[in-house]
Formats: sequence, C-alpha cells, structure tokens
Amino acid sequence: MNKNTKTYVLLGVVLLIWGIIGFKVLGALSSEEETPALAENVNFKPKEVAKKDTFSILADYRDPFLGTLPPSKKKSKRVVKKKEVQFPSINYTGLITDQNTKNHIFFVTISGNQYLMRKGNSQAEVTLMSGSSSKIRVKYKGILKTISLQNATQ
Repeated sequence: MNKNTKTYVLLGVVLLIWGIIGFKVLGALSSEEETPALAENVNFKPKEVAKKDTFSILADYRDPFLGTLPPSKKKSKRVVKKKEVQFPSINYTGLITDQNTKNHIFFVTISGNQYLMRKGNSQAEVTLMSGSSSKIRVKYKGILKTISLQNATQ
C-alpha cells in the first residue's frame, strides 16, 4: 500500500468516528420527546416477602489484639425465700438474783412449760442468750428475738 492510500483510509475512519459522535450529541440535544406507550390492564402483584432468619453471635472468646476476655455479664442473684420459723409461745415471767455471785436465773415459759434458765442454757430448742430485769433475748433455730417481762409495770 502506498503512503497516500493509508492516509486516505485513516482519514475516512476518523471522519466516520467523528460523525457517529456528532450524531449522538445532536440526538441528545434535540427537543423531540418520545411519547411513552401506555399500558392498559396492568396486573400488579407484589412479591411475597419472606421472613428474615435472624441470629445472634455469642462472642465469648479472647480478644486477639488485647489478649483479654470480654466482660462477663453479672449473674442475677437468686432470691432464696427463707422459711418462716414458727416461734413457740415464749413468756418471760421474772428472775432471781444471787446476792453473793451475781448470777441470774430467769423464769421462762415455753409452750406452757416453765423452765429455770441461765445465760447459754437451752430448753426445747430455745437458747437464752442474754437477759436483764426487764427483757430477755432468746435464740430459736438461728433467729434472735427479744421478749419483754410479762406483767411489767411501767
């Protein structure tokens, strides 16, 4: 092929490319509007939406960068209902004091039975913990109770 022939062929290809580009630009700038085709009897049915499957990730493994474990959730403390202890009927009716040794002997009536008790003595599962002339403290199944003197004049 001759040098002039190559030039003419390349000139024709360049003009063809620029012609296509110009045609597209003029087509986009034209004010001619295309009328949309109207469709009649359109039956629109939306697609059924399926429920999404949800999940959660339990990330209770060691942090690879910090080398620490995630903070643990505080466990809720169980509330243990204490069984109510039914105290027997206990009455404090008086005391005797020894003048020489200052020891006290307390008259305590437990469930209708009268007992003579000192501090630390137990009768019918009732332990006398402490006492004075006006009141005593007794312990029954781990529970302390204060009992006042019966028929005390105040």
